Amino acid sequence: MPRLLVLLLLLLSVSKASFGAPSPARVTADFNKGWKFYLGDEAGAKDAAFNDAAWRKLTLPHDWSIEGKFDEKNPAKPEGGGLPTGIGWYRKTFTLPTTAGRNVFIEFDGVYKRSEVWLNGHSLGFRPNGYISFRYELTPYLRPTGQPNVLAVRVDNSAQPDSRWYTGSGIYRNVRLVTTHQVAVDEWGTFVSTRAVSTQAATVTVQTQLRNATGKPQTVTLETVVLDKNGQEVARQLTSGVKLSSTAATVAQQLNLKTPLFWSITKPYLYRVRTTVLAGKTIEDEYETTLGVRTCVFDQQKGFLLNGQPLRIQGVNQHHDLGALGAAVNVRAMERQLQILRAMGCNAIRMSHNPPAPELLDLCDRMGFLVMDEAFDMWQKKKNSQDYHLDFKQWHQRDLEDQIRRDRNHPSVFIWSIGNEIREQFDSTGTRLARELTATVKRLDPTRPVTSALTEQEPAKNFISQAGVLDVLSFNYKHADYPKLPTSFPGQHFLATEIAAAYETRGHYDLPSDSLRIWPKNGKTKLTTGNADFTASSYDHAAPYWGATHEAAWRAVRNSPFISGAFVWSGFDYLGEPLPYPWPARSSYFGLIDLAGFPKDAYYLYQSEWTDKPVLHLLPHWNWRPGQTVDVWAYYSQADEVELFLNGKSLGTKKKGADDLHVMWRVPYAPGTLQAISRHAGKTVLTSTVKTAGPAAKIELTADRNQLQANGKDLSFITVRVLDAAGNLVPDASNLVRFTVSGPGFVAGVDNGYQASMESFKVPERKAYNGMALAIIQTTDKGGQITMRAEAEGLAGASVALQSKP
Repeated sequence: MPRLLVLLLLLLSVSKASFGAPSPARVTADFNKGWKFYLGDEAGAKDAAFNDAAWRKLTLPHDWSIEGKFDEKNPAKPEGGGLPTGIGWYRKTFTLPTTAGRNVFIEFDGVYKRSEVWLNGHSLGFRPNGYISFRYELTPYLRPTGQPNVLAVRVDNSAQPDSRWYTGSGIYRNVRLVTTHQVAVDEWGTFVSTRAVSTQAATVTVQTQLRNATGKPQTVTLETVVLDKNGQEVARQLTSGVKLSSTAATVAQQLNLKTPLFWSITKPYLYRVRTTVLAGKTIEDEYETTLGVRTCVFDQQKGFLLNGQPLRIQGVNQHHDLGALGAAVNVRAMERQLQILRAMGCNAIRMSHNPPAPELLDLCDRMGFLVMDEAFDMWQKKKNSQDYHLDFKQWHQRDLEDQIRRDRNHPSVFIWSIGNEIREQFDSTGTRLARELTATVKRLDPTRPVTSALTEQEPAKNFISQAGVLDVLSFNYKHADYPKLPTSFPGQHFLATEIAAAYETRGHYDLPSDSLRIWPKNGKTKLTTGNADFTASSYDHAAPYWGATHEAAWRAVRNSPFISGAFVWSGFDYLGEPLPYPWPARSSYFGLIDLAGFPKDAYYLYQSEWTDKPVLHLLPHWNWRPGQTVDVWAYYSQADEVELFLNGKSLGTKKKGADDLHVMWRVPYAPGTLQAISRHAGKTVLTSTVKTAGPAAKIELTADRNQLQANGKDLSFITVRVLDAAGNLVPDASNLVRFTVSGPGFVAGVDNGYQASMESFKVPERKAYNGMALAIIQTTDKGGQITMRAEAEGLAGASVALQSKP
C-alpha cells in the first residue's frame, strides 16, 4: 500500500512541461520539495551517510545570493549585483516504488553554476554552464525498492567576477524526476516543424528519437496524433515495424493538417502533438510536444513577415532575474513581467544573453511573444576573468546542442542568436567560430534563421559577418550609422538587437529637460558629474556615450524601413550593471520598468508608438519650488494635439511634428492642478491630471491578483502607494512601511525600484521610494484567506485580502 501511494503521488504531481506528458509508461514528477541546503563547502557531503540533520530545509527553486547582504566587497562586485556568491550544497533523501524494467532520470532546468551531482555517493556528472538544462540517469545507482536514496548537488559560484550582470547562485530553476520504460522517446527527443503551410493545409514533419535501453533489438510502432486545443484529434500518422537495433533511432513522419489555425502574436493558437510508442498493444511511452503553425520570413523589401503579413518587431531585452525574487524561477513573476510589457505594445523578447527558463518560453508560446533565443555572451575571449570563456572550448558544442534541442519546438522562438557583442568579431577566429556554431544550429534546426548581435558596422573589420553564414545581421547601438547599412552589407536582412540604453530613475526629474547628459562621455573616463543621490532623470535625456536617448534611438529605427525591428535595452531594470554610477548603485538604470515592476515615463513613449490604443501620459509630478520653471511633457497618440491647463488656465496647445515623439511646455510652477487634454478633430480623446500633493497621510494597497492558487508557488504583487489626505500620490515620500501577514501566505520579497537601495529584499518592511513600494505575497500549500497589513509611523495603515484556493 505505501508503494502504491508513492506512485499515485508521483502521478498526481506530474509537471505540465511541454516535453513530458503523464501516462503509466512515463511519469514526470515535480522534485522541488524536501531538499536541504548548506551555504559553504563540505568535503563529505556527497556521501549518502553524511549527516545533514542541521542543514536548512527548503523547496526549490532557490537563489541563495538574493538572501544575502549588499556589500561592495562581495567578489561579484557591483556589476554582479553586490550580493554574495560562494559554494553551496543541496541534498535530498527519497525512496521510490519498484523501478524494475524502468529507467529513472533527474532533470535540472538550470543550476548556477559549476554543478556536480551525486546519487548515493556516485558522481553522475558535472556541468559548468549555469544557464543550460541537463539530466542524468539514476537507474544504475538506485538502491533496492523502499531503501532511501540520497542526491547531493555541489554548486560552485565562488570564482568571481564571472558576469556583467547578476546571475544568482544555486538550483534556481525547477527539478523533475522522470521515469520511463526502457524503450522511450529520448530527452528532448521530438522535433516538430511545419514546412508547407497555407490556409488550406499544413504539412507537419515530426522527427522522433527513440532510446532503446533493453540491450537487445526491439520492434515498435510509432503513433503520432495532432490534437487541437480542445483535445480533439485533427491528424494522425502510424508507422509500424520500426527496428531499434541499437541504443537510439530516429523516425521521420509527415502529417497533413487541414485548414490549420495559425500561431500569431494576437492569436497564439497551440496544438499538441502526442507521440505514442507501442510494442504490440503495450504502450511503452507517451510524449507530448507543443506545435504552433506559423511562418517567419525576412524579406528585403517588406521586412519581417509573420504568416505572410509584415510585422515590425517591437522588442525588449530581458535578463533573467525577477527583482526581489532574484534568479529563482517563478512562473507568475515571469507572467507578470510579460503582461506589463504586452500592455506597452511589446511583441518580442530577446533572451539576453543566455538560454532562458523553459517556463518562460512556454509563457511566450501561450501569450504570443516572439523570442530571440541567445546562446552566449562570450566565446573564447573573456569579458570577465572567471566567465564562460574558461569553459567555452570544452563545453560550447554540448551546451549549444542541448539548447537547440530543448527549445526548437517552441513556436515563439523565431530566430537563434549565437552570441552577443562577441570579441572575436575583430579577428579571424570569429569567422571560424561563427561558421562552426551556425553549422551546429542548422544541423539541429534548419527551419529558423541564425544571427549574432554585432557592434562593428564596417564589413572589413567584422570577421563574424565575413563568415557569410548569418541569415540576419543584427547590430547593437550606433543608430546614426543605420543609413549606411544597406550599402555596407548589400542584400542583407537587418535587426537592431540593442537600442537606447538610456538611464532613468522612476519619479526623478532634472531640469532643464533638453540638456543632454552623456554619462560617461567616453570609454576612457569615469563619471565625474551625476547626481549625489545616484539618480537619473526620467525626462529621457541621460545615456552613455555608446547609447542614446529612447527618442533618438526609436526614431532612427522608425525611419529605417530596412530594419525589421528593434529590441530596447532594456525592458525591466535588472540587478547588477549599475551604470553610470559606482557603489552603492547595484542595479541597472536602463529599464523602461523599474526593478519593482513600476513603469517609468519612457514606457509611455513606446506605448504611444507601439499600440493602437489612445495614450496620454503627463509628466512630471507637480510638487516644486514656487516660481521654479518646470518642463512639462506629454506623450500622446490617437490625437492631433494636446492642450495644457494650470489651475484652469490654458497654457496653449501643442502638436507633434513628423519626427517628434512628445510635446513640451516650459511652465512657471504654481501649486494646484495640471491638466492635459488630447483631442482629435476637435473632440476630446483623453484627459490626464496631476495635482500638487500635501503631506503624506495614508497608505494605499492594490493587489494585482486577489484570487490565488494554494500551491506554494503563486504570487500576488501588491503595490504600496503613500498618499496625501486627498488621495494624491506624494512624489517624494520615503516612509518606512512594515508588513504583517495572517493566513496561509508570507512575504516573499519587497522592493521600491531605487537602484542604490541597500535594504534587503527578504525582510517584511521597505521604505517607499518616490511614494511607492512593492510587497510580494506567496501562497503555501494550504487554502484560506491571506490578509496583508501595511503600516507606517504617522500614516493611516491599510489592509488587503487575498483568497488562496487549492
